[in-house]
Amino acid sequence: MNGGDGVEADDQKAPLLPTHSSRSYGSCASSIFTLKNFCILLGPLLCAVVCLTVKFDGGSGGTSRNMLGVLAWMFAWWLTEAVPMPITSMSPLFLFPLFGIATADDVAHSYMDDVISLVLGSFILALAVEHYNIHRRLALNITLLFCGEPLNPPLLLLGICATTAFVSMWMHNVAAAVMMMPVATGILQRLPSGPEQPWLVSKYCKAVVLGVIYSAAIGGMSTLTGTGVNLILVGMWKNYFPDANPISFNTWFFFGFPLAVVIFIALWGILCLLYCRKGSSQALSAYLDKAHLRRELDLLGPMAFAEKMVLAIFSVLIVLWMTRNLTDDTPGWGSLFNGRAGDGTASVMMATLLFIIPNKKQPGEKLMDWNKCKKLPWNIVLLLGAGFAIADGFRTSGLADVLSKMLDFLEDAPYWAIAPAVCLIGSIITEFTSNNSTTTLLIPLLIQVADTMKLHPLLLMIPGSIGAQFAFLLPTGTPSNIVGFTTGHIEINDMLIAGTPLKIAGILALSILMPTLGAYVFGTDKGVADFSKSLKF
Repeated sequence: MNGGDGVEADDQKAPLLPTHSSRSYGSCASSIFTLKNFCILLGPLLCAVVCLTVKFDGGSGGTSRNMLGVLAWMFAWWLTEAVPMPITSMSPLFLFPLFGIATADDVAHSYMDDVISLVLGSFILALAVEHYNIHRRLALNITLLFCGEPLNPPLLLLGICATTAFVSMWMHNVAAAVMMMPVATGILQRLPSGPEQPWLVSKYCKAVVLGVIYSAAIGGMSTLTGTGVNLILVGMWKNYFPDANPISFNTWFFFGFPLAVVIFIALWGILCLLYCRKGSSQALSAYLDKAHLRRELDLLGPMAFAEKMVLAIFSVLIVLWMTRNLTDDTPGWGSLFNGRAGDGTASVMMATLLFIIPNKKQPGEKLMDWNKCKKLPWNIVLLLGAGFAIADGFRTSGLADVLSKMLDFLEDAPYWAIAPAVCLIGSIITEFTSNNSTTTLLIPLLIQVADTMKLHPLLLMIPGSIGAQFAFLLPTGTPSNIVGFTTGHIEINDMLIAGTPLKIAGILALSILMPTLGAYVFGTDKGVADFSKSLKF
């Protein structure tokens, strides 16, 4: 690019970087390139080591060993991100056939089923919500309700957290955190910053940022579409127990929503206790009022026809999800189609309407077009498919039988301690790997342990998957945490201080609700023998 007016000729000829910096940069780039190449080779090397050294007893020992080697390969690439995660997620399509684990057709089927359809339809609707700024309008309206006069900092914090949790119920929790963080930091921008920032103001800023990232995770627990972990759980349940009643959107909501509410109340209490100190109202009232929120809302203008239609379609979809299956005595609309329609059916059908209904902005223009769908998170879709493929590989290779022995100690645990023990295992692993990866690895093992212990599989599967969402301590636990760190308001110590009691509260809440409410919603206290017979191992 040419320099601007008034730039001296010598300056234009000067290198952009000093010579020694260029050499340093080249050396650094070379080191990074070498490290990345090593990480790329690490996957096949680990696979080779496992296949050459590990021996399993039994007729399927060779296949189990190969499956373990493929897992080592995939998780090495997932953890180091030497190869893009979506590409790693597609690796079962060639690794499983080459290592004799499954046929190409069987693996490909794992990448498209009703759960994947549910995800695709939901993401298209989420993109429409984002395109028309409906999420921002909704967030500002709800938050405005909680910004009282005189200012009540705990109440305002409750409004921000509740809004984030509500948005996260219907959109992926990472997307909810990304969308709500600008709203939260927009409020904080009115506060003084830098060395002159009062201590009470600094504390409140930490509470708001932590509240957004934690509320996004908690809200995602309450619905199937809120996080990929819940979808992986439902998909594996369907794959392993095809004859059992599927976990519908409605069924999960009856359990997930009360659990999320309990953990959310604990979050609000913890943040208020740690950060909303006495005197914070006076320190903040000089800088925060409703004027800022009203200005943000006025900039959006009145709701147009397109926004109203997208909101209506999303609302109808939620109703369809919740009424497809009601109770055994009162069947939902799914019974009209003899059970052939699933949650993915409704999701894709409503998403299709976005490409049919005009937006009344330009002649011939619809609410959505395919160009707007280029931002579809295919990485999550492919990761879900990889999770289902790995679950099938665990089952067909016999590796689940082998690795389940690692969790034999659960067989000696009392009934009341099973849920907290499994939840604790999942919550520890998830701090170092992604939530989806933790769930993908853990659930097949828990299914095998449940079969050995003659327990209802969901009694272990649900605590394991929900525990994988308790990534409250480290930035690496989930991308939502990284979103909070980019604001500059929190540090790792802040997450440790607030996340530790929140994780404990979550485990306690699950330990109480799983044997009680879970037994009623999922029937975990009956029909165990039937699952043992129908398990696809």
